[in-house]
Amino acid sequence: MSETRAAYRLGCDVGGTFTDFVLYDERCGDIHVEKCLTTPADPSVAILEGLRAFGSIDPEHVARTRRIAHATTLVANAIIERKGARTALLATRGFRDVLELRRHVRVTTYELWADPPAPLVPRHLRIPIDERTWSDGTVLRAIPLEEIEAAVTLMLAEGVGSVAIAFLHSYVNPDNEREAARLMRELAPEIAVTTSSEVLPQIKEYERTSTTVVNAYVKPLVRHYLGNLDTGLARTGYAAPLRVMLSNGGLGSTETAADFPLRLIESGPVAGAIVGRRIAQALALPEVLSFDMGGTTAKACLIRDGAMPITDELEVARSRRFTRSSGFPVAVPAVNMIEIGAGGGSIAGINAMGLVQVGPESAGADPGPICYGLGGTRPTVTDADLLLGYLNPDNFAGGSMRLDEDAARAGIEEHIARPRGQSALEAAWTVHDVVNETMGAAVRMHVTERGGNPRQATLVAFGGAGPLHACHLAEKLRVGRVMVPLRAGVLSALGLLIAPPAYDIVRTHKVPLGELDAAATGALIEEMAESIASLLQRLDSDGELRFARAVDVGYVGQSYQVAVPLDGTVDRAAIWSRFATLYREKYGYFYDDVPAEIVNLRVVGELVGGELELEPLPVDPKAVAVSVGTRPAWSARERRRRPFSVFDRDRLGPGMVFDGPAIVEEPSATTIVDEGATVEVDAWGSLVIAVDPEEAP
Repeated sequence: MSETRAAYRLGCDVGGTFTDFVLYDERCGDIHVEKCLTTPADPSVAILEGLRAFGSIDPEHVARTRRIAHATTLVANAIIERKGARTALLATRGFRDVLELRRHVRVTTYELWADPPAPLVPRHLRIPIDERTWSDGTVLRAIPLEEIEAAVTLMLAEGVGSVAIAFLHSYVNPDNEREAARLMRELAPEIAVTTSSEVLPQIKEYERTSTTVVNAYVKPLVRHYLGNLDTGLARTGYAAPLRVMLSNGGLGSTETAADFPLRLIESGPVAGAIVGRRIAQALALPEVLSFDMGGTTAKACLIRDGAMPITDELEVARSRRFTRSSGFPVAVPAVNMIEIGAGGGSIAGINAMGLVQVGPESAGADPGPICYGLGGTRPTVTDADLLLGYLNPDNFAGGSMRLDEDAARAGIEEHIARPRGQSALEAAWTVHDVVNETMGAAVRMHVTERGGNPRQATLVAFGGAGPLHACHLAEKLRVGRVMVPLRAGVLSALGLLIAPPAYDIVRTHKVPLGELDAAATGALIEEMAESIASLLQRLDSDGELRFARAVDVGYVGQSYQVAVPLDGTVDRAAIWSRFATLYREKYGYFYDDVPAEIVNLRVVGELVGGELELEPLPVDPKAVAVSVGTRPAWSARERRRRPFSVFDRDRLGPGMVFDGPAIVEEPSATTIVDEGATVEVDAWGSLVIAVDPEEAP
């Protein structure tokens, strides 16, 4: 091979059903994609198996790959499925029950017995330690060695694999936590240790303890998984360091992921939203609704003014779907998005009321939908979409899998059609429509909570099933424009190549705004920025460091604050003015005569300049969209099967225009365009679909 051949970048996104791969050639800009079924027992098996497919593109790609980025849903799934390590908690005496006391927030207004999930640590493993630090940081009682020794004896007898240490006021002075951690590592080096002062050095005892426990619960699992993956990649010959997508939309090192695995909770879902933001920025779209529907879940994220929405009110494993305060709070910065238990593998059935229900249970990759022929026996969304004519049974996942339409029909007839007195086709449409209605309700709530309006947004659809459901979902949301980017089925994997290395630090620094020492506060913020810079420069030497600084401000005595961005220096008057604006926007009012205080300092750092930039495609003004045939499929507008024109995505270029009903096929996804919609291919190769929601059935 010529030495002028450029290096490769590799992105790998592990989903609940499929694992997606993108290989980018830096010299010529070619992008190659692959998909394979996920191996739930050990996702690294599917990753290493899928990477072998790129050997046919370039036998030397392994040695020439210089960047590998990875996203996974492992952490969230482990918490939801309770598959983490047996975990203990060391807490200040008198505070071990904070995990069960939680916040005094009623989960639902009128349901008194809506219980949150049981704590990840049982009460007998929540061990009180007779230590105490005052709120000003003064140590009242140091760590008693004999109590740590007794705790270690109990943990070893109980088979504990990980311990969380969360002491009162450790965000001010972490000395007692550090000493307890030192003793734990000395007495029981086999037990993984997590301290709250490292994970979340912030005020609010319950949130800090919950976050620390979640981190401890998944720490051994993530370390084992990343260790297997690193070893497997090295054995295969990859020398490039592995980077992992964090919940804040940036890439981090495996060391960061192993120490702080809770930062990976939104790792998989956020990768696709990054591409949605890039599209919003490139096209100057004021509101973009990123919609990612895969085999197991659907994710939506409202992106306004090209900025990724960040929240520190993330919850995982909610006992009530979409209901706040019903899960475990994980108070680290994460992209604000909603996950819905609706995907191609979502199982359809009839509930106690005789109505069709779809999800949240999923067939996943094992055994998968009935039509996969891998042992699935219960009908799924994919089975319904196949019967509706939306999927080509001979060309699914790039032709790597043939779908069994007869088996799918038999399953839908048995479980849905006959019990409801419907034909198989009518039952299949009911399943398709119900899952769209479920997603529509959740997305509508997410957009409304963020102050958005679906009618003003552009729906950017991707994922293996996203483009197939996007137009029908848009009609329910009254969205007028849908965009399906190139390589939509593996867009999350592509997002890994676009994302920059990034990290954030939040630290409590409680001071009344009227007593603010601007110089001292500014010095603390710069110290945080220097810590981030050191971490990012170890991660990658390329790129330019950029920082965003902010302070959390609220009224004195108030439990919740708003994040106020800092423009340059710390200025008391500017902070007060900006606080007034943001507070009024959020709550509708503002008190001029009530004193405010700074509670937390925030710094986000990014290493920009080395990420992949997507370029516009060449335009052929004479090119015309030509279908490759027709296929009968269900038209929602006409309530019957009718011929749909079929287009090959690889033959569509910028400027081409065609009308629905149409089916656009590509190796990683299928796009359905119903009667009355028009499609135009834009300069980046995206399908821009104009739907008329007012005419929706």
